[in-house]
Amino acid sequence: MESISRISSLLESARELTLDAAAAARSSRGSSSKPPDRNQVKKLLDSRNDREVLDGLRRVISMMYRSQKTLPLFSSVVKNVASPNIEIKKLVYIYLIHHAELDPDLALLSINTIQKALSDQNPQVRALALRTMSGIRVPVISQIVSLAIKKGAGDMSAYVRRAAALAIPKCYRLDPSQLPQLLDYLSTLLGDKQYYVTGAAVTAFLEVCPERIDLIHKHYRSLIKMIVDMDEWSQLATLRLMAVYGRKCFPRRTKTIKTKEKTVDLNDFYGEKSENLDDSEGEKVLVLDPDLELLLNSIKPLLQSRNSGVVVAVVRCYSAIGTPEYVKLAIGPLIALLRGPQDIQQIALFNIVSICLNHPAEFVKYATHFLVRATDAQPVWELKLELLTLIFPYAPTHVKSLILNELEHFSRGSDKALVREAVRAIGRCAQTDAATAPRCLRLLLGQITSLDGTLAAESLTVIRHLIQQNPSEHVATVVRLAKNLDSATDPQARATIIWLVGEFSGLNGEDNIAADVLRILLKDFAAESELAKRQILLMGAKVYLHYLNRQTEEEASGEQAAPVKLLEDDGHPVAKLWRYVLLLVRYDVSYDLRDRARLYKALLGVPQLATLMLLAPKPAPQAPSPSETRRGYTLGSSALVLAGGGGVHGLRGYEDLPDWVQEGREPDPKLRQVDMPTGAAGGYGEKRVVPAAESLDAAAARNSGGFRPRGQNAGGASNGLGEAVGGKTLDDWLAEDEAIEAAKSAQAVDVEESSEEDDDDDEEEDEGNSGEEESEEGESGEEESGEEGEEEDDSDDAVGVESARLMQQS
Repeated sequence: MESISRISSLLESARELTLDAAAAARSSRGSSSKPPDRNQVKKLLDSRNDREVLDGLRRVISMMYRSQKTLPLFSSVVKNVASPNIEIKKLVYIYLIHHAELDPDLALLSINTIQKALSDQNPQVRALALRTMSGIRVPVISQIVSLAIKKGAGDMSAYVRRAAALAIPKCYRLDPSQLPQLLDYLSTLLGDKQYYVTGAAVTAFLEVCPERIDLIHKHYRSLIKMIVDMDEWSQLATLRLMAVYGRKCFPRRTKTIKTKEKTVDLNDFYGEKSENLDDSEGEKVLVLDPDLELLLNSIKPLLQSRNSGVVVAVVRCYSAIGTPEYVKLAIGPLIALLRGPQDIQQIALFNIVSICLNHPAEFVKYATHFLVRATDAQPVWELKLELLTLIFPYAPTHVKSLILNELEHFSRGSDKALVREAVRAIGRCAQTDAATAPRCLRLLLGQITSLDGTLAAESLTVIRHLIQQNPSEHVATVVRLAKNLDSATDPQARATIIWLVGEFSGLNGEDNIAADVLRILLKDFAAESELAKRQILLMGAKVYLHYLNRQTEEEASGEQAAPVKLLEDDGHPVAKLWRYVLLLVRYDVSYDLRDRARLYKALLGVPQLATLMLLAPKPAPQAPSPSETRRGYTLGSSALVLAGGGGVHGLRGYEDLPDWVQEGREPDPKLRQVDMPTGAAGGYGEKRVVPAAESLDAAAARNSGGFRPRGQNAGGASNGLGEAVGGKTLDDWLAEDEAIEAAKSAQAVDVEESSEEDDDDDEEEDEGNSGEEESEEGESGEEESGEEGEEEDDSDDAVGVESARLMQQS
């Protein structure tokens, strides 16, 4: 009958929940058209029925999140703070947190009720009250909040202690003068045995006092052991803390290892020749501190986390405080993030590119993961193309061919942005690998006759960069480009070809094609674009300057005794072309072009100065990876994604990782080896709040001689198995189990004999007992000498009790 009544009560509660959900759905649909009546809501809040009060509070919260005025209902809501219904408490607390600053006087009336809730039997209510009290931003109650945190830090429930840890930053923002007490509570919570509490304490530490690294020394190893079990937000905070801690506490040490293989020399028996080897022949390798190595190995399982932020945080630790070997371990999990959604892919690619800038050879085997898909967004395929160009010089031949085929395919697409990036990627591949430069140049030369002006212009720009790297080997290429001037219709493409012809106008003397190309271009000068006109004017100035320099050389060599004629009197075809260029530009509509013409005419009046200005060797332009501007930013930071931090995008608050601590100035490693006894109150002052779990363990250890906390032996240290009680090892327990089994078998054999001798044994026991009583009365002097024997008997009794318990379990 009892089970039937219980089932009926469960069904009734389910029915009430269904009705509440339906009422909430109706109210939400109805409120979308018009706001609820305040008088009706106030009537519901003043009701004595919990169901009506709950309905009213839901309507108030709905109004609050729709930016409707709910402050007039403050008194009606706050008076329900003492309700025993936890659902009502939650909604009232939410309302209080949002409106306490608007009406602090009325909010203070509920503080006493919230304080009483701190002593409630339900840990959820205690944690909720602590969270609400710290969330009420009224500076008057800062002392009360501090006391509440102190009480919560020593609570028996880990849920409440976690709420106390999360309340510390709120109290600090409310009243920074409470920092000394808050640091005391924080040091207590950092040493908590529950990872659920410790993770929240680390989050509070990073917000309140991230520079107080001295608080972490004592808890460093325990934090490392707990990090795998923490929740994901706590793991992110702890990994960020450990990256800073590793830089500040572990100096960068290196040692030299001789890479040359040693050969046995029979004539060098005493090793005199080997001592004279130069130490510079060895290879320098990093030497990790044992505690730092413990950290790097402990966070290795987090590479398999389902949270992409945790994976990136681990990679940040490996790249910031680890060695290249650890970074190699993290590359695979980082590539696995590309299987996620596009927003996750984009953030992961930014971090992958940042790692690839320093370790490109390690990403070659993942080249197929960077191939562009049809569904990729523009930021995603831009980063993928960049990765393909970064790994291109380190890839084998078949991978290089795959990358070039992929880039050639996308350079002929219809998406102009993709075409432009593909052509630029081909140029970067040609610059980084000279062996593939001819093939890349052939691919680009095939694009200059394309009807797509964007493709032709980008191809010619990249070709110009390649030609400038080695001009002497690309004279034929320039001639080929000059032949394609008639088919090149894009203004930028024509301007690039004209500039290249002008740069090569000094080769082969008068046999150069530049003058003839200038003659052809001047026929249709008025129809050219302004970009092309500028380059035609510049090419004309260069052709005429080369003519003047040749005249000067001939005069200096004595071959021509006649002086150089002025421009107006010179009848040479080159001089006539230059005069014609100046005449055409003089009547052009562009004032910029007219100004340039006057500048070049005055500059050519002094050929030596003009040579320095116009014919100076141009450095070969470099096309670095677009992410070079992101080099140096911390992995996982917003500045890495937005590429520039506060300087470019106006971001503030970016903090780089600190520099490595100098050797000899690091903290003493003994600070991380402190082992506090159970229940000790020392560490960071006499005000240390002892958690309830430590108090219970200490009390049980004092009251029961054979009991020890799980995982500790008689000295307080763990035996590695977590089962040592009373100083016994696992072998002792197994030996006792074997003895018990042997006793059971012997007892089964002697059952019949013992049943026959029961009566005789009883009589003998009675006589023995009477004799023992007489001997005790007559020999009082033996009591003192038997004290040591009694202690041994007590230990034997304890073993006997434990053996009996094991027999019962078996």
